[in-house]
Amino acid sequence: MSKNEIEILEAQVRDCFGRVVWTHKTHEKCADILLDHSRRVKFFQLLLSVITTSGILIGLFGDNKGVAIGSALISAILLFLNTYIKEFELGKVAQEHAQAAIRIWNIKELYLSLLTDIKTRKITEEEIRKRRDALQVDLFDVYKVTPRSITPAYDKASEALKKKEEATITDEEIDSFLPPAVRKIQGKPTPPSDSGA
Repeated sequence: MSKNEIEILEAQVRDCFGRVVWTHKTHEKCADILLDHSRRVKFFQLLLSVITTSGILIGLFGDNKGVAIGSALISAILLFLNTYIKEFELGKVAQEHAQAAIRIWNIKELYLSLLTDIKTRKITEEEIRKRRDALQVDLFDVYKVTPRSITPAYDKASEALKKKEEATITDEEIDSFLPPAVRKIQGKPTPPSDSGA
């Protein structure tokens, strides 16, 4: 196999890896957004239930028509929220995005391992193609059962990857987790332990 063929295969695998990194982060952010939205809706459900119940009690034991009308309106809003939650099942969809992110994370790591093997030239063209094709099948299987992402998740994924560098770790950060003998940058002091030991 020529060097040019390896470079072409490597370029394709790198492209796949990059797209998987984005997809993984997008599904993570989707799960976060939907869980947050679900929590807020449930909080408002509880709040409106308390207000409605209080209004009904005041209406039963008092003669306040305004409270009764207000309670009826709040009850209607609560009915809308209950229907919305039941129809969209935000918690369930958030969990599906979280599960997809976990499965995609594993595929991302396998792409990274494949790229490492290609760089070290310890893999044949046939093995590269075989592993690449298997990863594409695995990824397709995940995509088949994963709900579509939402636009705010793409925006948050972009910020996380480009500005906050959530998928990036420096040599210094890695070294801080390792004992001195296996650090890449030798002679750095061991960071203080949080355990207090």
